[in-house]
Amino acid sequence: MTRTNASIDRRWLPLNALRAFEGVAKHLSFTAAANALLISQSALSRHVIALEKLIGAQLFERRPHTLVLTKAGQHLLPAVMKSFDRLEFALDDIRNEGATGVRTLRVQMPPSFAVHMAVPILRDFRRAAAEVEIDLVSSPYGVGPALSDVDVAVVYSKPTVTDLVTDLLWPVRLGLLCHPAVAARYAGKSLAEFIECNELVHVRIADLPRHHCWSQFARQASLNSLNVERGLVFDTAVLAVQYALSGEGIALVDTYLFGDYIRTGRLVRPFDDSLDDGFGYYLTTHPEALSDTAIALFRSWLIERFGTLSGNASPAIHLAISNE
Repeated sequence: MTRTNASIDRRWLPLNALRAFEGVAKHLSFTAAANALLISQSALSRHVIALEKLIGAQLFERRPHTLVLTKAGQHLLPAVMKSFDRLEFALDDIRNEGATGVRTLRVQMPPSFAVHMAVPILRDFRRAAAEVEIDLVSSPYGVGPALSDVDVAVVYSKPTVTDLVTDLLWPVRLGLLCHPAVAARYAGKSLAEFIECNELVHVRIADLPRHHCWSQFARQASLNSLNVERGLVFDTAVLAVQYALSGEGIALVDTYLFGDYIRTGRLVRPFDDSLDDGFGYYLTTHPEALSDTAIALFRSWLIERFGTLSGNASPAIHLAISNE
C-alpha cells in the first residue's frame, strides 16, 4: 500500500471503520466481530479495507484459519481502544448528570512489586477514591515496557527515553539478605568467606544472563574469584526472598522493597555492601491520559505515597520525554 505524508483531518475520521477494526482486533476473527457488532461480515470487511487504504498500511495478516495484527495494527489498537473508552466515560458522565460513577483503571505492576506491595497500596487507594476500581495485571519477569492496553504501569527498568510520562518511584539498591540463623552461623567471616559458605539465590531478569546481579556485585566488590554460577535461580524476587526466609541461602534483592522483613528481623543484612545497577521502579503513563481524572488521581496519589514512605520531599523524578 502507498503511504502519504498528509495528515488526516479529524472531520473525516472513519469512526465506523475504527470501531470495526477494534472489533476484529479483539476477536481476531471477522465472523466473531461481525456477530458482536451486529453487522454483516461483508460490511465489516469493507470497513477494515477502507481503513487500510486510508492509512496506507495493512492492519491484519490474514493466515489460514486465523488473523494476526501487523505492526501497524498493534500500534493503532491501543489508541483506538483508549479513545473509545474515554468517549464512553465522558458520555456516561454527561448522561448521568454528574452522578458518581465507577471508573475502572487497568494497572500493571511487576510480580514482586504486586505481591509485596499491591495489597496495602490498592487498599489505601480504594479508601481514598472509592469511585475508582482497579484491574491489576502483571508482566513476565516484571521487566520491560508497559503492556499496550493498560492505563498506568509500574515498571522495573533502567532509565529510558520514550514518549511516556515517566516518574521514578525509587532507585533500586540490591543488598545481601539472609535468615538471622544464617548470619549468626557465619558471624565474623569476611564478605568473601560468607558468600563462599552459602548458597547463592539468584533473581532472573529478562534479556540478561541468569547470574547478572551476582556477577555485577562480585565485580564491584572486587571478588574476582567468586563463583556466581552456583545456586538457585528464581523468576521473581518474592520467590528468592521466600527461599531465604526458609533459612537457606543468601539473596541479592532490593532492600527497600523488602524493608519490612528487615525491620521485623525476619531477614538481616549481614553486610552493608550494596549494588546500584541502574534499575529502578518507574510509574509510566501516556501523556494524553493525564487529562483523565482517575488516571491523574492514581498517579499523584502513588507518587505522594512513595514520597512519604521513603522520606523524600520530592520523590518523583520527571524524565525528559521525547520520541526516540
